[in-house]
Amino acid sequence: MDAFVAELPRSILRMADLATGRATDFQLIPNAAERQAVAQTLDIRGIKKLRFSGQLVPVGGKDWRLTADLGVTVVQDCVVTLAPVTTRIDEAVTRTYLAQIPQIESSEVEMAEDDSIEELPATLDLGAVMIEALALALPLYPRSADAQLGEAVFAAPGTTAMTDDDTKPFAGLGALRENLKNKDE
Repeated sequence: MDAFVAELPRSILRMADLATGRATDFQLIPNAAERQAVAQTLDIRGIKKLRFSGQLVPVGGKDWRLTADLGVTVVQDCVVTLAPVTTRIDEAVTRTYLAQIPQIESSEVEMAEDDSIEELPATLDLGAVMIEALALALPLYPRSADAQLGEAVFAAPGTTAMTDDDTKPFAGLGALRENLKNKDE
């Protein structure tokens, strides 16, 4: 994995160098080699387009808020057929970087409601933020439009195969009702 890290899109900002009186705009548009490296890192077939643009806005005296738009077209394997599936993702990304995060002095910790809060780093790697946002936005189970998930039935020779319908708890009652109906007629 280290071989790919050198090719990943990097835009490292030293937070102390940013102007605290105004927003800092950024835009990352990785080239083909960088997109391929990101695809290999995320274990997907490919990335056709990738754009990450936004702003870092100072909040208060020492904190920062990142707001960005992630636009990407990815190609993944279909979970049924393994055929390529192309998906367009447009995602809003928000992170809040705090200089002081309150420390909790308890043996049990409850997760904060706002999961976009992080500790303020000395340097911020916008490429890493972009890759993390992309990893979180990827479809978990990409499926091509014509993929059909059929039913496989296996049984030992000379036995009747058990189907999904046979495992339903009231499947036998339906057959019993039909038998009773036929006897009455």
